[in-house]
Order: sequence, then C-alpha cells, then structure tokens
Amino acid sequence: MVAHARAGALAAAALLLTGVLAGCEDGTDDKGGGAASSPASSSSEANGLPASLTSQRPDWSRCEAPEGGETPGSEWRCATVKVPLDYEKPRGDTIGIALVRKEATDRSKRLGSMLFNFGGPGGSGVSILPRAGSSYATLNTRYDLVGFDPRGVARSAGVRCRDDETQDEAYQDVDMTPDTPAEEAAFMKDGADFGAGCDRLSGDVLLYVGTTNAARDMDLIRQVLGDEKLTYFGMSYGTELGGTYAHLFPENVGRTVFDAVVDPTADSIGHARNQATGFQRALDNYFKDRGQDPKAGTRRITALLKRIDAEPLPTGTDRQLNESLAITGIVLPLYSKDSWPALTQALDEAEKGSGAALLRLADSYNGRDDSGHYDTQNHSQRAISCADGRARPSAADARALLPEFEKLSPVFGPFLAWDTAGWCSGWPVEGEHDHPEASAPGAGPILVVGTTGDPATPYEGARRMADELGDGVGVLLSNKGEGHGAYGGNSCVTSTVDSYFLDGEVPADGKTCS
Repeated sequence: MVAHARAGALAAAALLLTGVLAGCEDGTDDKGGGAASSPASSSSEANGLPASLTSQRPDWSRCEAPEGGETPGSEWRCATVKVPLDYEKPRGDTIGIALVRKEATDRSKRLGSMLFNFGGPGGSGVSILPRAGSSYATLNTRYDLVGFDPRGVARSAGVRCRDDETQDEAYQDVDMTPDTPAEEAAFMKDGADFGAGCDRLSGDVLLYVGTTNAARDMDLIRQVLGDEKLTYFGMSYGTELGGTYAHLFPENVGRTVFDAVVDPTADSIGHARNQATGFQRALDNYFKDRGQDPKAGTRRITALLKRIDAEPLPTGTDRQLNESLAITGIVLPLYSKDSWPALTQALDEAEKGSGAALLRLADSYNGRDDSGHYDTQNHSQRAISCADGRARPSAADARALLPEFEKLSPVFGPFLAWDTAGWCSGWPVEGEHDHPEASAPGAGPILVVGTTGDPATPYEGARRMADELGDGVGVLLSNKGEGHGAYGGNSCVTSTVDSYFLDGEVPADGKTCS
C-alpha cells in the first residue's frame, strides 16, 4: 500500500494505489448497527461542542462517483458530518466532512469503526479507501472501514488555487532548481501567485485547514460513529495527524497504527533534509539492486538532468520534459520496489533522447490525467502544510542550504532546498507551529511501523515518533525493506498489525520484520 508523504513538492499527488459532501445521493437509509452504534460521550463535549454536533447520526447513502473516478461498490456508503469551521467558535459556522464506510462483514464479532488517513496531506479518503479496501479485508471482518476527506480536501470544503492551464504553464515554464536571478525570481513569484490564488478562491477556509483542526474533527467523527475510543490507521502524513490526535485526546486513543512515519521533531527544513536523505538512499538501493555502483549511477543521473536543464527533451506531444518534471518522474518509482523497472525504462529512454516515459511518471505524481486535468490534492496539500508550519524560508535561505543538500543528494537535494522557500512563499495566513506535538502521556499503546528503505518518510522518523509519543505509548516495529509503507507488502508486518487490531496483541517494542 503506497501512501503520501508529508510536505513539499516531492510529497505531492498520485502516489497512492490505484463544503458539502459531493459524493452521495439519496438512497436507502443504512445506519447500520452492532456494537457502539449510538453517539459516544467525549471530553470534547466538556470543551464546548454543542449537542447538535456531538449527537449527529450519519445518514449513510449510496455514493456517487468522485471527480474523474468510478462509483464505489454497493457495499460502500457515504455520509457527511458537520464540524465547526472554527473550534474557538463551536456554535458558529460549520463545514461538512465527507465520510465513506464499509460495514464489518462479521457483525456478530464487530469491534467498532476503524478510521483511515492515507496521507498527503490532501489525500481523499472517500476516493482512496474504496479502491484500497480489499487490502484491509481481514480487518474488515470485525471493523467498519471508514475513510474521510479531511477539512480542505476534496468534498470537505476542498481548497482550490489555480486552473489546469495555469498549472500546466507553471510545470512547463518555472525552473524549480533556479540557476539565474531571472529563474529565481520566476520561481518565487510562482509560489506567491499560488498562495494568492488559494486566498482568492478558498480564502474563507485557509486559516482553518491545519492538522490540529483535522484532529479535532477526528474526535467528533469518533463520537458520531458511536465509538468510546478511536481505532485509527494512519499512513505517511496520516501519522502526523494521528500523533496530533494522540497529543490532544490521549484518553480517547484506542488501537492505533502509524505506518511510514513522519518525523514529529522536524520543521519544514528538517522534513526537506530528511527527504533528501531518504530519496537518495532509495536511489542508491535501486542501483545496488541492479548490480551498479550507486555513486556512478548518481553521476549518470545528474549528468542527464544537467543536459535536460539546458535542452528539454521532446515527448511526442506539445509538452517537453524539463529538469523539474524529470526529477519528479524519477521520484515516483522510488516509492515502491515493484516500480523500479519502470524507472530503468524511463531513464534509458531519456538517455536516448525521449522524455515521454519520465513525463508520464511525472504526470501521475502531479495528478494530471491524459486530458490535462489536475486533481486538487496539490492545492490541499500546500494549504494544510502552510497552515501548519510557521517557517517561511526566503530565497537567500534556500541558497544557503544548497551546499548541504547537494551533499545529501546530488539528484534531489537542490530541488528540495529550493522547495523550502517556494512552497509557502507569500502565503496569506500564518502557520501554527515549528513542528507538531506528539507526546501522548496516558494514551494506550500505539504501534509505529518504520521501513528502513522508505524514501519519503525515512526510518529515523519512526524511531523519533515512538520516542515522542512516550514510554509505554510508542511501540516500534521495524521493517527491513524498501518502499513507502509496509502493511500489505510484508507478511510479518501485516500479521503483526492484524493481531494488534483484532486481538489486542501488542508486539515487543523493537520487533523487526525482514
């Protein structure tokens, strides 16, 4: 199962497996039943949420097809839960949070609901979970599988910032590793223009789409689903969201798993530094797997990128492959070892003068379909990241990072160093913090899964998350392998997670799967 990474342009869209909810139509009422089916009490009620919110009952109805997607199977139902736009004004304006659910298949042994977040930030759980549901068939025997679009995403007051034509022009014309003052000015202007577009098109929600508010939404979702504790499966950015939830509501933490873990101690520059390390490590492992010297392979790619920067490659369309798109195309197949052959083919074609294969990979990563339409995950991801992170590095700050980042990764380092400055350039709202809080004293055990070859959320972040959660809370499970996320790809990890969720079996802290 592939999930999204945290923040920045190398953690963008299409890395997953294949205001009002715009995904449901009237249909047969399907409120379900089984254990814990009535609204649960919560510390949130003591914090001032009105009963009109805490006592909601989701009206589960047939789902409509998401934009550009297929209608989920008949076993899936959709609903909307109202949440405060501003939790400091809990009786003020509300927005709708979109939900999707597949009921437990063995109702007699139902344990409750399991809430998922697949990462991003910006991934649509309402779209993703029905496509990925078969991966969780074992868990679905005793849990209702529930996905949601976090605030600012897709059907939940989704953020939009620019149209498809403007996005295409930016990807074609803006050099994301600027080499001249003119390229640098264009790069920074594009970041500021993106933020201005978000403000113009979605300014009423930008201040409220951060992770802290999304975690509060999760606790309200828990209540209206009727669960005394939150059972949660978070992947990639979903681990940051889960850590924030555990910090805010430790008494409400039920069985919880974090897979492909974001480092909770890192600020925006620290995340970029971690990803430079992680992607280069994955690239080195790719070359080793092919019996090639990683240093020689890296030199080969940097030479190719330099040639593409000087003269973009034709693709057989009216679009060219520039250096920025080439880097993005190299990133995508590093997320899964199964995709390494696609990287080999794309690099071979590029060295022979065709950028078509790398462009297809970049388009998939960037959420662009064959008709030139982009999904909005990049918009939501940027809005959530910039609402969270306080830092606003300048172009001068990015230039100062270049020597360090180029040493960490000659291929990805410059891209990520510049990304620290361009990502939230001129953003219209301030960020909340330098890095999130994940300490959760008093919470139940949280299983933290880290993969040694994870490119986007390097293994070291899992260790730090387990430590930050606290003694007796963070339980580290290490996966010796490649790829972003371990559940479903490693049988040892999968069986350990299943046993924890289904039977409450907590593995020994430090267990290793290989």
